[in-house]
Amino acid sequence: MVVVEYFYVSVLLCLRLFKCLLWYSGPQNGTHAFPWAGFTAHTLAGSDVGSISHSSFAAKRRLTKSCEEKDLMYKRTLRRLISVLAALAMGLFLLTGCGAKNAEQVQEQEDAQTIQVYLWSTSLYETYAPYVQAQLPDVNIEFIVGNNDLDFYKFLQENGGLPDIITCCRFSLHDAAPLKDSLMNLAMTNEAGAVYNAYLNSFKNEDGSVNWLPVCADAHGFVVNRSLFEQYDIPLPTDYASFASACQAFEALGIRGFTADYTYDYTCMETLQGLSAAELTTTEGRKWRTAYSDPASTTRVGLDDTVWPGAFERMAQFIQDTHLTADDLVLNYDDVTGMFRNGEVAMYFGSSAGVKMFRDEGIDTIFLPFFSQNGEKWIMTTPYFQVALNRDLEQDAARREKAMKVLNVMLSEEAQNRIISDGQDMLSYSQNVPLRLTEYLKDVRSVVEENHMYIRIASNDFFAVSKDVVSKMIAGEYTAQQAYQAFNSQLLAEDGSADEEVVLTSGQSYSNVFHANGGSASFSVMANTLRGVYGTDVLLATANSFTGSVLRADYNKKMAASMIMPNGLMSRQRTMTGAELKETVRAFVEGCEGGFVPFNRGSLPVVSGIAVEVKEAGGSYTLTGITRNGQPLKDDDTVTVTCLATEKQMEALLASGSGTPLAEDTWVKDTWRDHVSGGGAALAEPENYITLR
Repeated sequence: MVVVEYFYVSVLLCLRLFKCLLWYSGPQNGTHAFPWAGFTAHTLAGSDVGSISHSSFAAKRRLTKSCEEKDLMYKRTLRRLISVLAALAMGLFLLTGCGAKNAEQVQEQEDAQTIQVYLWSTSLYETYAPYVQAQLPDVNIEFIVGNNDLDFYKFLQENGGLPDIITCCRFSLHDAAPLKDSLMNLAMTNEAGAVYNAYLNSFKNEDGSVNWLPVCADAHGFVVNRSLFEQYDIPLPTDYASFASACQAFEALGIRGFTADYTYDYTCMETLQGLSAAELTTTEGRKWRTAYSDPASTTRVGLDDTVWPGAFERMAQFIQDTHLTADDLVLNYDDVTGMFRNGEVAMYFGSSAGVKMFRDEGIDTIFLPFFSQNGEKWIMTTPYFQVALNRDLEQDAARREKAMKVLNVMLSEEAQNRIISDGQDMLSYSQNVPLRLTEYLKDVRSVVEENHMYIRIASNDFFAVSKDVVSKMIAGEYTAQQAYQAFNSQLLAEDGSADEEVVLTSGQSYSNVFHANGGSASFSVMANTLRGVYGTDVLLATANSFTGSVLRADYNKKMAASMIMPNGLMSRQRTMTGAELKETVRAFVEGCEGGFVPFNRGSLPVVSGIAVEVKEAGGSYTLTGITRNGQPLKDDDTVTVTCLATEKQMEALLASGSGTPLAEDTWVKDTWRDHVSGGGAALAEPENYITLR
């Protein structure tokens, strides 16, 4: 655009010179004088043009020799000027013709300079992502809230859309196996070298390569009401035997010694593994885990006959000692914490965050580990997420260097501090991050220092099968032996549950990289499509509303649903004046108190039905203009608007209560799933919805 503008200026200057040539008035014989050129010439205007073109030989003879020479010089100069103008015009034509090419080149450059990071949860979008970006001001990072499901990334891989950096919480090497050849080997990096071997072993492939690294841990164990133990003079558990005795003592008093929210698959799975953490981390246990997770394996791997039979025996004993029954299978988190709060249960399976929550409420609460029957103590840990890098980065040294800088910051102590909840303990798997324990975990310091933080096996199979088998054990339907056999059989069974029915077909892939002149084409497709679904004039969406996965592919129900940010995205509809809409858009662009504040280009909002102009300065953004149908939005216009954001963000963005409600708040994911589930849904075309100056 700069070059084109230069040519426009040049042409204008030449035209101005040409005009001067025509209209400068001289003193003699109706001529125009050009003193700087040293000649005079006949006017080229009006009848004088004709007199020059059709003058008689006699008239020319009346000119002095000096005038003839000057006239000749004028004509030569005029011809040169016309040639220059023609050349400039041709250059301008050529530049105008390649304007689109230059725009494409600009976008390609933006693509090359952008490092895409897929976050598994919108919670990481609030403080974690802004911190990472702030540490790397020279790296354009685009954070997209993807999905907490490795099937999602397999779909992206199969259709050519795997991002630069991936995060996932619900993870296992078993599920990640199909991605191995598409991910970088991080085994020789400083980041992998910093991870304690005891934990890195859980991420090593059989060939020794490492594709995934864990960030800090979320600790799971037993949340204990110490005041109840003191009230009834019951000793606090120090091993499994005293744990079982405490449960018996409370049961005799009419108080549940222990329960948990066994309605959830992860509680079933983590209890089963936590009780046998000591055995699962032995040489035989690690050997089995490596075989189960081996990406090179082409056959399904079941349970071994050395470690796992004992795991189900310990689970059966635990069910007996804690008096778990079928009634416990319907308890959710709120049910259990409510019972704990009311003194109806002395211990429940939970995280260290529960300790702080109840202490803040004035309940004397502590955290205890799993007590293995061999005397060892273990904490069940869940990495807040695992992170991996796209192997394609190795094809571009500059991009690889940028991505490694991003990874380094993502795994830094300060970044990890922004992952955990306020007041929680920093439990890192890395030697580079010092141990930081609050008073809530002081009773398990020795367990942590011994590196007895067991990382769960969290494959999709283990989630589903654990829920089925452990539930039946609690209900009294399975003995330990029957549970072992059922679990093993389900692991070995071929997976035929996947719904492969195509509900949506995209004939084209759209880039999800933010471009200064237009925004994200992929996000625009989704925004325009949803505006049609909601039937409103305008749609405003936070940047993390869409996963960006608009690929040239056939989508089944699961993958189609994954196009929408999964973490609590809500829609709210309003009728607004143009003035109210301007203020609402401003809140989306510039941020607002209590709400989300855009921290880089990629975090700017997505709009449909309008176009916005935004000024960028010093890392902040200012709304400078809004157009609708190509015309400036008027204050007295009336428009229907759909806003997409999380519930927390929505209250802040629409705090003024601008406009009148059109409909009740709804979950966007449900609306989108209903739209595509019947098949026949079509995606809208993208538009240039934002211009960043």
